[in-house]
Amino acid sequence: MDDADQQARRAAAQAVIGKHGRLIRSARDGKLLSAGMLPLFRLRVPRGYGVLTTTGRKTGLPRPKCVRVLRDGDRAYLVQLMPPQITVEQPGAVNAWLRNVRADPRVTVELCDGTHSGTAREITDPAELDTARALLCDTIVPLDFGECAIHLRGLPSRAKIRDLHAYWFRTGRAVAIDLNV
Repeated sequence: MDDADQQARRAAAQAVIGKHGRLIRSARDGKLLSAGMLPLFRLRVPRGYGVLTTTGRKTGLPRPKCVRVLRDGDRAYLVQLMPPQITVEQPGAVNAWLRNVRADPRVTVELCDGTHSGTAREITDPAELDTARALLCDTIVPLDFGECAIHLRGLPSRAKIRDLHAYWFRTGRAVAIDLNV
């Protein structure tokens, strides 16, 4: 990532930092939230979300993570999320699950329609980025209202959800999973 990308991410995070709530302020907070949601997602994965399982790059063990993920045909799309506080300080920061994907792109993803294996990759093609952006930013599912309440101050709304998803897309890294169908 070059300096211009890092500055753009930092500026985007600074612009919204006051709108974000105090619940998710660090990578550790996000990890705890995902761990708390995992047992519920294992019972029934909600539409628009899933459990991404990567292989730990150091341990070789399966590493499940609750993520917002949407399927489009033989691909699933997700984006790495970083709280604005971290993005301001470290605009090049990368989540552990993405570091695991970089080390071993073979993943499984549990969706509401079943469990799928596939190959994950960061999206670099502009046309595919547009497809992922449209899908991830414009699709709103019921659980997004709870997600918005956790991340942003005030009552959730469709507009706030779209803005939140657009922020994540601007500051995160978009990932596609080519599903083995």
